[in-house]
Amino acid sequence: MCGITGWISYESDLRTRGEVVDAMTATMSCRGPDDSGTWLGTHAALGHRRLAIIDLPGGRQPMTERTPSGDVVLVYSGEAYNFAELREELAAKGHRFTTSSDTEVVLHAYLEWGQGVPEHLNGMYAFAVWDERTRELLLVRDRMGIKPLYYYPTRDGVLFGSEPKAILANPAARREVDYDGLRGLLAFTKTPGWSLWKGMHEVEPGSTVTVSESGIRSRTYWKLTATEHTDSRDETVAKVRELMTDIVHRQLVADVPRCVLLSGGLDSSAVTGLAAPYVANEGEQLRTFSVDFTGQEENFQPDRIRATPDSPYIRDVANLVGSAHQNVVLDSAALSDPEVRRAVVRARDMPGGMGDMDTSLYLLFKAIREQSTVALSGESADEVFGGYLWFHDQAARDADTFPWLAFRELTGGRTAMLRREVTDGLALDDYIGDQYRTAVAQVDHLDGESGLERRMRTICHLHLTRFVRMLLDRKDRASMAVGLEVRVPFCDHRLVEYVYNTPWSLKTFDGREKSLLRHATKHVLPESVVSRVKSPYPSTQDPHYAEALQKQARELVADRDAAVFGLADREWVTKAAELDSAEVTDEVRQGLDRVLELQTWFEEYTPSLTLG
Repeated sequence: MCGITGWISYESDLRTRGEVVDAMTATMSCRGPDDSGTWLGTHAALGHRRLAIIDLPGGRQPMTERTPSGDVVLVYSGEAYNFAELREELAAKGHRFTTSSDTEVVLHAYLEWGQGVPEHLNGMYAFAVWDERTRELLLVRDRMGIKPLYYYPTRDGVLFGSEPKAILANPAARREVDYDGLRGLLAFTKTPGWSLWKGMHEVEPGSTVTVSESGIRSRTYWKLTATEHTDSRDETVAKVRELMTDIVHRQLVADVPRCVLLSGGLDSSAVTGLAAPYVANEGEQLRTFSVDFTGQEENFQPDRIRATPDSPYIRDVANLVGSAHQNVVLDSAALSDPEVRRAVVRARDMPGGMGDMDTSLYLLFKAIREQSTVALSGESADEVFGGYLWFHDQAARDADTFPWLAFRELTGGRTAMLRREVTDGLALDDYIGDQYRTAVAQVDHLDGESGLERRMRTICHLHLTRFVRMLLDRKDRASMAVGLEVRVPFCDHRLVEYVYNTPWSLKTFDGREKSLLRHATKHVLPESVVSRVKSPYPSTQDPHYAEALQKQARELVADRDAAVFGLADREWVTKAAELDSAEVTDEVRQGLDRVLELQTWFEEYTPSLTLG
């Protein structure tokens, strides 16, 4: 896993601008702590930071193939899990390889298939190819959007990078944020192509962007489409088992220490159960890691979305598969530490708004990185198999909005702390309504689908194109900030396509959520996990966390020059900071987290707000 960046300028000689490209590349040193490289051409400059995973000595970048009519240069981030098969196919076509890295395979795949290269890849990737033969830049992003990639059009070309910080390091990019940026930040739905920064865009998942002297054009090479599912229940379960086994085994290939993130839920436990025998066959013991909070199990209080603590189920899985398990236990002081918050904001280039769930994820990854370089995660199974509680809540399913917003009523808590004029200018309800209608219109349906099947296909599509992308971005940024590669088996496009087209009646055939996954993997799971009700990523219940936020908020209110109060309501923050602990609701805690993150973001990025 790596970080990539670059600059295309058709009216400049970039061979003299090496110091700018070096600065852009240096912003991603955390993504690639093992190596750094740049390539300078007349109208193109590329930078790369490397986290070595496969072929440690042979995968240096930028990687160049010299041709009679010009160089073809690649900077690549990610993993192509089918690179061994592609290598054989390309070798049969006459290609010759000097390394065993997947990077070289992707470069030769481009030489063979040109802009059709992503259709041949299975994996998570974001890469750029500068082709001197055509004087064109090709930007490519994986189908599900696992790896990030941004671009910023300029007067005579483009800037691009794995993260906005790489682009912002170029003086041609302005650190400007307008209402559209803030709407996308606060809406809790990922608008395709959205970036917080004005003028910057995300390469959409399953898409390519081509930059030439005549302009910028995009192409969609993959999207979810509706196809008829003809397999029986038993055949479907067997197919999911076959796919899951193949995917997990492919994603365990690495030349560095590996592990699995284990939460005790069905998703991560299934990955753990499938991974353990594969690793054992290689003569190793699987490592597993989880996150917990001081006193959480002993003092756990069930709530609307979390009925049970994770720890007992984690122990059951670790005991069954015989993994070397480590529980990373965090206290409220660590979770609320302003420097940890600062690291998270820097990692994401924005105030993510998830409070302790962001800081705990970062601290978990930081602890894992001391022992492993690659981790497999259960992320995205709920979106693929229909696991969230709101999939099964009638009111949320029938609501004329994104079902996760209807179920949790998240938007109010995310804007309560803002100044009234900012809230009015955002018109967030209108924005969400427009986004919802646009998203629903993009869903492809089969003729003759029943009302329920049609609605559930729509809801699954919304999760796979709007919801999961927020979580994938969060996981990528938090992990890459500490140089940890997190792989997501449930995002393999073969599994996504197959399960997406199974009827809702099959996804819930045992009267439970995620029926297909449960029955496909129960042979590697303890009974306690097979029967466990869905529980999301944990959040601390320690009242000391909210108390720490209140103390920091009181200090912030005392600072008359705090930039955050250009957006936040000082009176709201003052009142929230003085509440008795019993009066601090989830909405208040969420608002305090958001205000403190926003202030940190102002301090780190000094953005210019254009809210006229």
